[in-house]
Amino acid sequence: MSTEVKKEIATGEGAAQSWFVPVLLTWVLPGAGYFMIKSPARGALMGGMSLLMFLVGLMMRGAFFEPQTGDLLTSVIYCGGWASNLANGSLYFLAKAFGYNAPDVAGHVVDYGTKFLVGSGLINILAMVDVFEVATKRKS
Repeated sequence: MSTEVKKEIATGEGAAQSWFVPVLLTWVLPGAGYFMIKSPARGALMGGMSLLMFLVGLMMRGAFFEPQTGDLLTSVIYCGGWASNLANGSLYFLAKAFGYNAPDVAGHVVDYGTKFLVGSGLINILAMVDVFEVATKRKS
């Protein structure tokens, strides 16, 4: 049994699989993966910022992107915005489940709200990358 553990440590097989659950947990609940890898300060900061930006975006009645194709710019903006909204994980799915639907109105407040919602997803993507790097020991 001890030779199996030594072999696993030598080959790094345990480390290669130990990153998946914290990254998935960070996607599902922003910042939660940090607590699993024993970095609660980063978890509170990244999770809190993602949650705060998401809530501000909702309060400003920002819109969620839906994937659309057409010319290149439309595809990049709408598919990228949709992917960023999906990166919010459970926050996005809860808002959709509770029927959040921003009115289609013109105005700078709604536009900034949409940017806050996208920014929240981008912060969560940054957190997922950071959790991956810490979990695989590429970064401390």
